[in-house]
Amino acid sequence: MTTAASRHSDRRISPVFVGIVAVAAVTGWATWTGFAEQPGVAVFLFVTAAWIVSLCLHEYAHARTALHSGDISIGSKGYLTLNPLKYTHALLSIVLPVLFVIMGGIGLPGGAVFIERGRIRGRWKHSLISAAGPLTNALFAVVCTAPFWLGALDGVPPVFRYALAFLALLQVTAAILNFLPVPGLDGYGVIEPWLSYKVRRQVEPFAPFGLIAVFAVLWIPEVNGWFFDAVEAVLGGLGVEGFQADCGQWLYRFWQGTPEFCVAQ
Repeated sequence: MTTAASRHSDRRISPVFVGIVAVAAVTGWATWTGFAEQPGVAVFLFVTAAWIVSLCLHEYAHARTALHSGDISIGSKGYLTLNPLKYTHALLSIVLPVLFVIMGGIGLPGGAVFIERGRIRGRWKHSLISAAGPLTNALFAVVCTAPFWLGALDGVPPVFRYALAFLALLQVTAAILNFLPVPGLDGYGVIEPWLSYKVRRQVEPFAPFGLIAVFAVLWIPEVNGWFFDAVEAVLGGLGVEGFQADCGQWLYRFWQGTPEFCVAQ
């Protein structure tokens, strides 16, 4: 029997998530104040922690939408606690996305919330559940870039601006890539309910390889160039100049060396 107390515990924010937010806050402060002797180290920790926070929110959005759409099993799985350790595939949801950021500056969350689709009725609900994650990344990007599109950068240290710009770049790449109609990604989940049963069965075997295929295609120079041109256009619309995100990435990958103009205050 499910009690009110157990239902409340299923939705209580996890100390693990609170700890990650605390790391983001402290390292964000260190980035802002220049407290760290190596600004790149502070930027690395701040962006990584904030990126993990966004990954948790991405998965939470899927779970919360599924709960309100009819899957009442979501709470018992721990998805509403924002604890990344509760995800079905912590490797896909946390480890690989962080590695993608380090290797190529690409924000690419992986699927990790197991939703009992049989409990949900209505194609629109299924589509909305899939769309909720990347929409969260899009909202995160808007929030990160608020100082830019509001023209409120006065007094914001350059290094912190660059860190925010790079974090926004990750959110934009995550939103765009996840909305691709590729099996295994959220974009395919949006259109899947509207496909015929025959098509869904034919596509299903390819779903486990969709994420790998997208990442592999992005290593093709021409495709990579087109993709980041689109990302830069979106960031430009949000008030972020290309060099700001570039400096943020240079600072993030501090072990490779950072151009002097990116650390000049």
